[in-house]
Amino acid sequence: MRVHKAIVLLAAVGLLAWGTAATAEGIKIGIVDIDQAISSTEAGKAAREEFARKQREAEAKIQPMLDRYKALEEELKAKKFVLSDEALFQKQLDMVEMRNEIQNKMKQIEGQMKVDQKRLEGPLVAKLGEIIQEVGKSQGFTMILRRGAPGLLYTREALDITDTVIEKYNSKS
Repeated sequence: MRVHKAIVLLAAVGLLAWGTAATAEGIKIGIVDIDQAISSTEAGKAAREEFARKQREAEAKIQPMLDRYKALEEELKAKKFVLSDEALFQKQLDMVEMRNEIQNKMKQIEGQMKVDQKRLEGPLVAKLGEIIQEVGKSQGFTMILRRGAPGLLYTREALDITDTVIEKYNSKS
């Protein structure tokens, strides 16, 4: 899948270079680090703090279950040789059931965390997208790529316009 995206990206760059070669203008490419931009804005910092708080709350919810599981595991190890086969089997079943319950709860929390992250950062990313388009149009960029995008292996620091985008975002807020 990544190879396919890289090929598509290279084809797009090739077509863009070919298409703009006929014009008198040169190609102007910019790179933006969205994660850095989010982390550098006040709204982004607030969103990341809120997300970290939600993560701590989620960990606090799951910790009692993990503690009970560890206690049950230690109890089983301590009483392993004195329990009857039936009691030992029942304790093992209880542990399996608890482990499944913990795994289900962790999956549920993980899904909720993804939703919360999208909810908190989604509006910021959308606004940054608008600002990136404004910067691209006003400063005559041919193309602005996202740092870390598939197919983007290396960029010179001179191409990075993240600071410009952050300044424009902060001035609008």
